[in-house]
Amino acid sequence: MTSLSRELVFLILQFLEEEKFKESVHKLEKESGFYFNMKYFDEKVQAGEWEEVEKYLSGFTKVDDNRYSMKIFFEIRKQKYLEALDRQDKSKAVDILVNDLKVFSTFNEDLYKEITQLLTLGNFRENEQLSKYGDTKTARSIMLIELKKLIEANPLFRDKLNFPGLKSSRLRTLINQSLNWQHQLCKNPRPNPDIKTLFQDHTCTPANGPLAPTPVNLPVAAVAKPAAYTSLGAHGPFPPAAAAAAANANALAGWMANPSASSSVQAAVVTASSIPVQQNQVSILKRPRTPPVTPGMVDYQSPDHEQLMKRLRPAQSVEEVTYPTPRQQVSWSLDDLPRNVAFTLHQGSNVTSMDFHPSHPRLLLVGCNNGEITLWELGSQERVVSKAFKIWDISSCSLPFQAATIKDAPISVSRVTWSPDGTFVGVAFTKHLIQLYAYSGPNDLHQHLEIDAHAGGVNDLAFAHPNKQLCVVTCGDDKLIKVWEISGRRLFVFEGHEAPVYSICPHHKESIQFIFSTAIDGKIKAWLYDNLGSRVDYDAPGHWCTTMLYSADGTRLFSCGTSKDGDSFLVEWNESEGAIKRTYTGFRKKSSTGVVQFDTTQNHFLAAGEDSQIKFWDMDNTNVLTSTDAEGGLPSFPRLRFNREGYLLAVTTTDNGIKILANAVGLKTLKAIESTAFEGLRTPLDAGPIKVSGSSAVPHVNPVNCKVERSSPVGPTPIINGVDPIVRGVEKPRTLDDINEKAKPWQLTEILEAGQCRLVTMPDSTDTSSKVVRLLYTNSGVGVLALGSNGIQKLWKWVRNEQNPGGKATASVVPQHWQPNSGLLMTNDVSGVNLEEAVPCIALSKNDSYVMSACGGKVSLFNMMTFKVMTTFMSPPPASTFLAFHPQDNNIIAIGMEDSAIHIYNVRVDEVKTKLKGHQKRISGLAFSTVLNILVSSGADAQLCVWSIDPWEKRKSIAIQLPAGKAPVGETRVQFHSDQIRLLVVHETQLAIYDAPKMDCIRQWLPQDVISAPISYAAFSCNSQLIYATFCDGHIGVFDPDSLRLRCRIAPSAYFSQAVLNGSQAVYPLVVASHPQERNQFAVGLTDGSVKVIEPVESEGKWGTSPPTDNGILSGRTGSSSTTSNHTPDKMQR
Repeated sequence: MTSLSRELVFLILQFLEEEKFKESVHKLEKESGFYFNMKYFDEKVQAGEWEEVEKYLSGFTKVDDNRYSMKIFFEIRKQKYLEALDRQDKSKAVDILVNDLKVFSTFNEDLYKEITQLLTLGNFRENEQLSKYGDTKTARSIMLIELKKLIEANPLFRDKLNFPGLKSSRLRTLINQSLNWQHQLCKNPRPNPDIKTLFQDHTCTPANGPLAPTPVNLPVAAVAKPAAYTSLGAHGPFPPAAAAAAANANALAGWMANPSASSSVQAAVVTASSIPVQQNQVSILKRPRTPPVTPGMVDYQSPDHEQLMKRLRPAQSVEEVTYPTPRQQVSWSLDDLPRNVAFTLHQGSNVTSMDFHPSHPRLLLVGCNNGEITLWELGSQERVVSKAFKIWDISSCSLPFQAATIKDAPISVSRVTWSPDGTFVGVAFTKHLIQLYAYSGPNDLHQHLEIDAHAGGVNDLAFAHPNKQLCVVTCGDDKLIKVWEISGRRLFVFEGHEAPVYSICPHHKESIQFIFSTAIDGKIKAWLYDNLGSRVDYDAPGHWCTTMLYSADGTRLFSCGTSKDGDSFLVEWNESEGAIKRTYTGFRKKSSTGVVQFDTTQNHFLAAGEDSQIKFWDMDNTNVLTSTDAEGGLPSFPRLRFNREGYLLAVTTTDNGIKILANAVGLKTLKAIESTAFEGLRTPLDAGPIKVSGSSAVPHVNPVNCKVERSSPVGPTPIINGVDPIVRGVEKPRTLDDINEKAKPWQLTEILEAGQCRLVTMPDSTDTSSKVVRLLYTNSGVGVLALGSNGIQKLWKWVRNEQNPGGKATASVVPQHWQPNSGLLMTNDVSGVNLEEAVPCIALSKNDSYVMSACGGKVSLFNMMTFKVMTTFMSPPPASTFLAFHPQDNNIIAIGMEDSAIHIYNVRVDEVKTKLKGHQKRISGLAFSTVLNILVSSGADAQLCVWSIDPWEKRKSIAIQLPAGKAPVGETRVQFHSDQIRLLVVHETQLAIYDAPKMDCIRQWLPQDVISAPISYAAFSCNSQLIYATFCDGHIGVFDPDSLRLRCRIAPSAYFSQAVLNGSQAVYPLVVASHPQERNQFAVGLTDGSVKVIEPVESEGKWGTSPPTDNGILSGRTGSSSTTSNHTPDKMQR
């Protein structure tokens, strides 16, 4: 076999491994004899699968090939013989002796006789040489050590023990390159190539020919029976490069098309139809990886394929048009800038990094040069958390780092930052480490994850959301950028910088995620989440340390840095051209070493620290707008950070302090907070951090003040209806939502009339013969999808117009009942189904391209553009009752069944991979946690089961806590909080919050008082800061998830007409759905078939305020507790 053919085998092996064709991988390894998989061999030996062990070995050597081979086979067969003797299976031992060991008698007859004599002993350990033989597992491990030495010494295994160092998905990359070249050769290349097969060369149909349907990113293409190519998309959660690059015209194409003079070779031009480029204009790759591509050519396996096609093809219908959003002109004045010193915080150590909480501006996170991190409460000017530097698990760190901790200088914090939703804190250190903390409330900062991330210093850390999955991006002195899952698994390593990487700036344009990085040699690079290298290579002004930031709305890109000679540069970049748009003036050359720090705010201002003062610029004017020295005491290069709203500014001082600057709004806010009691925040510092390993699940996160010792065998008592039965004297810290209400006692917000909320009813939705049983927003937030009890799905979309320029779902504008021109309906298979007993289920793909649903019959896959059924699967019985996509692999679906089983179904190969059994009745809910790597299921048996993912194994099963006398029946649903740790459990009798790592119920609410009807449905808001619950009497409740207290009650009279209220048939919501981006918007599906979208009135903007707690009693209203509040701890124990 030629060298290229041999390499092709390795590519196929890699492909099979990535596609999880495990048996095929090892069969090809054996049949080709090119690669001996020591890990697989180890597993089979440890499992005692002797037949497979010898079969696998036979692909590489035979018994009589050489003395090493003979010894290998002898050791294996001897072990098999001894194990048979140890089991007292004499007949099996004789069989092995005669058929397997006899061959060695010709080489050593005495040894064979001695082995034979072991049959006469009651215990072969009576033989002196075998007296130390232990148990089977130990004996196999000892033998493996010997076997590995023999294999490594055997010349027949030379060059077969190491797999070539291939970049991931190399075969797919080569296929894409081939398709791109074929597309280049098309006489009439089209921007939306119609690639249906790999079996023939690709050619585009003539421009005046029929338009081929856009191939949807369909991971089930392999099981679809119509003509469609088989998707070779990677299983990973991130889109491959080519498609992403093609779509990202605005963000990266200009950079790649206009390299600077310092770039030795041009980068690839990857453009979309929105950029004027001649039809066949291409450039050469800086480091050739793929051939040049025709404008519009996309990587066929992209998970965002349909989304990209919408962007690339000409506008044909209103929902596919992309409207530029004009920049609104907002009046401003110098008074908008926070320039007044409110107070000074005395940190005690030199501050190296700061960050405000994204939603609570009173919380300031600070990192210091002694490795300490501190959380300041600005209202009370108190440290609510202080964590001295500590290595959580030194044994898991690399040896160079362990050595460095002994002899090197103290470790400093290089970066602290909040995750976008404020649930995690990221800390980067000047030596190797990053640490993540889970944050779930005041002074509740728990160790989550520690990673030895880089060799040398970790210079920057940021959070990103590729494919809607929270990840951590880091860079360091080792010239690398790395991407990590929150669980600690490394996803990507980007290499290409030739100097230590100084800063990173993750960002996204529409659905395209990318990262800008800068190194201390002044190089700027850009990366997509793939393994195809940097897309950009530019020089930053100053050619030294540079930081890049986007404006708050993500539309404008800035960079700021300093040269080694002391010149500082603040510039705005033109993303569409990859060039500097404007350079801001006002800096002075300095002899002292240091780097200017900067920040942006209010989409209008820039601020930078220089010359012991803060200088401000209007983004649209290059001259300095104003400056302040903050009443003196600032260092030459002060660090600074705005809060999200821009009315507070934190600035470092020379005496190891922080000055808080504010504008009028900020001063008023701080004064209001300062006058509010924060007793709940005053707890001892560093109160017992929890020990967890770097890759373990997050420890128990309990934001309430009920502490349970981890060594205690008793689980925590749940907090029922917001009243903690154990702790009565601790006040809950108030949030900014309460500031404007502090002057009057808190009262439950009650919406009783139509004018007290905004409401829109979907047109053509009312159908009294079909209830709305399932309801979803599209992931883009522009549509609502409803599944009726008759199996028909309806879709409503909001279009862009003067009333709604963003085109997002809103209660202020009536949407369109959307249907394709064909007039098709999305109708599920209901043949032979009793619709009264059917349990509908639905799941939407991440890019809104297709929807899967069932209503007692087969699961149908619908194209969301054409409404056509693309394929069906999982024919009953049993019927499917719940669908959930694996969060990291769209090819894997967890399907809850009517017979109480859960099928883990691979749509690519149309095969049920695993069946999970643990419930007694049908499955009614499924929820994945990527942080904990678990699946939680709920059933109509009121049971919760926890399953580990890969391998799929049952971890735990518990019954929910039902009120006394209540039978364990009824639908139970589950949904994870955005932190992926806390779990919302919904039953007709209760709402409950569980701590998923331990499955302890930590809060519970039971219907009572103003809302006493059974619960029909509940769901978190998009940011998990609210819970929307619907009730069988028509009420809707809005709850605070931290306390499970009702903050707003919406009466049926607020959203029903008088005719409905007076009707003979009771109408109420069966299901509620939360808008994916707007926390205060939700939709309800009703028993009369109608769908309504509801929002607060614009003057309020929110659903009430968080109810404060005072000794277990609501301020202004008695907090009643349920009859189940006498649950004792032993009843909670699992």
